[in-house]
Amino acid sequence: MLEDWSEIVPEQPELDALVDFLRGALVGETIAEVHLGEISALKSAQLPLDSLLGARVGSVTRIGKFLDLEIGDAHLIVHFALMGWLRWYAEVTRGPVRMGKGPLALRVALKSGAGFDLTEQGTKKSLAIHLVPSRDQVPRIAELGTDVTELSEAEFTTILAGTSARIKTVLRDQSLITGIGNRWSDEILHAAKLSPFATASTIADPHALFEALRMVLDRARTGLSGLPPGRIKAAEKKLSTVHGNAGASCPVCGATIAEVVFADRSFQYCPGCQTGGKRLSDRRMDRLLK
Repeated sequence: MLEDWSEIVPEQPELDALVDFLRGALVGETIAEVHLGEISALKSAQLPLDSLLGARVGSVTRIGKFLDLEIGDAHLIVHFALMGWLRWYAEVTRGPVRMGKGPLALRVALKSGAGFDLTEQGTKKSLAIHLVPSRDQVPRIAELGTDVTELSEAEFTTILAGTSARIKTVLRDQSLITGIGNRWSDEILHAAKLSPFATASTIADPHALFEALRMVLDRARTGLSGLPPGRIKAAEKKLSTVHGNAGASCPVCGATIAEVVFADRSFQYCPGCQTGGKRLSDRRMDRLLK
């Protein structure tokens, strides 16, 4: 199976669990040190990193797939992209870090001795850090649609009716609905027994799909709640029925879970539950058959 980079993209359930942890661990703490480990990760810095020194963490929030740390008069905003995450330490290493070595993008140390690293695995560096006076100054945030936790069934039905895109694409489109990515869209579509390639506007029962969306995300949020950052990734995999499980048997119908592979990602589905036994076109197999 091709490595699925998007398998570890943090989505609404993972980020909400991370925010819950960081609110207890960070809010009220004072920043003692900030060290940049990967210069390409700092996408916009309208304020110098040193401006965080001595400032207190006021709040921790999620905006779509962005993490927003309000520190003094600044916002440290992070988009984890494909392979980024946060590592928390009860005692973080102090002092300068080696630039461009390993997965470290940014290290933040607190006066209490604790701290965290923002890291990104792999060679493709897409993690984005913004240090700005206001979250509105991050262009991609202004382009976000309705957060999935605030989405009403009426708005969801309107979104589906207004596009001829595939439903898998619609669920992941952050300009329409924010917070859902590859993992949980796979799980939602499996729960709703819908093909990922179904046309959004032709879905016969938007209510059933909306209920599946709510059920899957609520279950994930409950399953991840209260976990520290180091345990969230392993826990999300255990909560997944089809995503990341190509070749395994579907626990609902017993069919073999299949996948569709693209250049840098893949998604999984159950032919028995979702496509009437039909396997969707897989670009790897299509190339082999030519």
